[in-house]
Amino acid sequence: MDTKRAQRLLPGALGEALAAVACAPVFSDFQSAKLLGPGGVELTPSVSTVSASGEDGGHVQDEIGVQVGAGVVDRLDLRARYVHVEGVNAVGFGPKIGLVKDRLALAVPVGFAFGEDVEVGKTWAVHPTLLFTQPVVPRLEVNASVKGLIPLSRDGGDTLVAVNLGLALGNLERWAIRPEIGFLFNPGESGHFTHLGLGFTVLAGRKKPTGY
Repeated sequence: MDTKRAQRLLPGALGEALAAVACAPVFSDFQSAKLLGPGGVELTPSVSTVSASGEDGGHVQDEIGVQVGAGVVDRLDLRARYVHVEGVNAVGFGPKIGLVKDRLALAVPVGFAFGEDVEVGKTWAVHPTLLFTQPVVPRLEVNASVKGLIPLSRDGGDTLVAVNLGLALGNLERWAIRPEIGFLFNPGESGHFTHLGLGFTVLAGRKKPTGY
């Protein structure tokens, strides 16, 4: 994919700086709408591969990362994430707010990228994300999300939209395997990006939030 097309399609968490060395901002989630409760901690390493649609498509990049969550009060977690993408590093952090217990939550991470030849100031972005969770059986749930990737820099490019769909399998109060697929779009451009990934969550001290 040529750099100019990538810069039109792909500003966001990694912005134009990432487009010069890879092609897509990070848009995966690997989490549910559940809150951890006071004292709860969650650790999720993950790997993803990203591809582009269209004639210029095919494999774009591989990603490896880790995210950490900590419960503060019943309806509020704080989360941080680091992802390494083809020589560029992306960092995000922010709150996750419970809206409907164990079913619907809002995450508002703010992030930036850094690395060789990356202008950090152009990469700042916020990714407001609605997270949905539907239990199927005690060891299986379906998770979905929809998010905007909104640049905070005047030179950050367009606002993008992403949707993700994943599963959580395991003893969901202690650990979960998280396969996920997601799609990234620029509403003003044709084409999209697809990510396929796998995360593994370990939880400690989770207390089911009460009071909402």
